[in-house]
Amino acid sequence: MNILTNPVYKRETMVSARSFRLVLVLMVFNGILALVALLYMYSTLAQVRVTAEIRYGSFLEMYMFVAALEFCMLVLIMPAITAGSISGERERRTLDLMMSTKMTPMQIVAGKLAASLSTMVLLIVSSFPILALVFVYGGVTMKDIGMMLMCFGAAALFVGSLGVCCSALCRKSSLSTVMAYVLTGVVVVGTYGINQLALFLGRVPETYFASTNGTGGTGSSGGFIYLLLVNPTASFFLTILRLSGKDQAGDAITRWFGVHRESFVSRNWIGCSVALQVLMAAVLVWVAVRALSPGRKRKQGIFF
Repeated sequence: MNILTNPVYKRETMVSARSFRLVLVLMVFNGILALVALLYMYSTLAQVRVTAEIRYGSFLEMYMFVAALEFCMLVLIMPAITAGSISGERERRTLDLMMSTKMTPMQIVAGKLAASLSTMVLLIVSSFPILALVFVYGGVTMKDIGMMLMCFGAAALFVGSLGVCCSALCRKSSLSTVMAYVLTGVVVVGTYGINQLALFLGRVPETYFASTNGTGGTGSSGGFIYLLLVNPTASFFLTILRLSGKDQAGDAITRWFGVHRESFVSRNWIGCSVALQVLMAAVLVWVAVRALSPGRKRKQGIFF
């Protein structure tokens, strides 16, 4: 299936290119990044004038901070773009017309998702000049940029598929948007909170026995640590930590949530996390396709 010849993709990209909303999103997105980067650079250079000492590590910190800000904005923007993609067609009563053509539910879902991902790619590419400010001082290689883009792409695909799935399951765009943001919060914040809770509950008995024996307790979140594999924020920040040279992926996971036994997953955490996010995205797309398949409640939507 060639996505470039997909009629839904061609229509969505044409409408998006002609709308003022895309220009506004690009301007606000890159304006925030540029403002933060320039203020950070200004404060660094002001410190140089005071101390007469150049800290090249501060420019690397600027890159890490701007990249983290961009990642957070992408995760927040993606559900808003995708959550109304199919439910909006249902509200405009054009979904039945699309289903009456020769297009399959897979083509409709893939076209909507690909159009949203194209917007994300445009946002990421347009931010390259801002991220390239650090190249003036060095410290970031093309391999580092590639790993960061891999995390960006996996997160956009996963969160975008989640939004499209919610849009296919819900009747109204407002409900699908709320549902998409709630599920995104569960994935990002919930998996972290579960590990923190498991770590705390695991440390309570160890702290008691440590106080009686005079030894120190460490605790661990146990198998809940692997829930973070579906958390795109965890894999991204591990990539940033690896770039800074302060941590390795497995060591960071161990220090965050206690002592864990080293395994293949901990040694290759970022790759396993990206692969699992892509797999989960495929499952969510399949659910969206099933929701639009003939015989399902595609006209009214599954959820009110």
